[in-house]
Amino acid sequence: MPAPAGDVMATKTVIATVHASAVLAGPRAILIRGPAGAGKSRLALALVQAAECGLIAFARLVGDDRIELAASHGRLLARPPQALAGLIEIRGLGIRRLDHEPVAVIGLVVDLATLDAERLPGTAEQQITIAGIILPLLAMAPGSDPLPAVLAHLLTSHARV
Repeated sequence: MPAPAGDVMATKTVIATVHASAVLAGPRAILIRGPAGAGKSRLALALVQAAECGLIAFARLVGDDRIELAASHGRLLARPPQALAGLIEIRGLGIRRLDHEPVAVIGLVVDLATLDAERLPGTAEQQITIAGIILPLLAMAPGSDPLPAVLAHLLTSHARV
């Protein structure tokens, strides 16, 4: 039986299921990676709340805890595993349900609790390659609040100094 017309990942091979969260922020999604307890869910929720407060135009959860990744036509697609779709863990409250996007194109990777994160990275934008696709990377030091840096990335252009 053919895939439903709206299921863009139905014919794509899932290349990996990763321990991460993802949020669609504007036209592209942010893949949030890091060790357990690093704040992936907290950043995902903060981005959704930033959109609700008007700090950014749009943000919606793609998935929390685990994300399925697939490469398609030079883009990295993300979706939640079916059992976790629309669910997010909020410390102190447990598992909650949020509106979610079923699939999104990744446009930024945020790595939390990165030991070698630089306060002022060099002039070349940091990048990471996933499934042969080069993506911008924002590496955050342990204990740092990633929200201001992610919002700045979304709202500003990179200045060459």
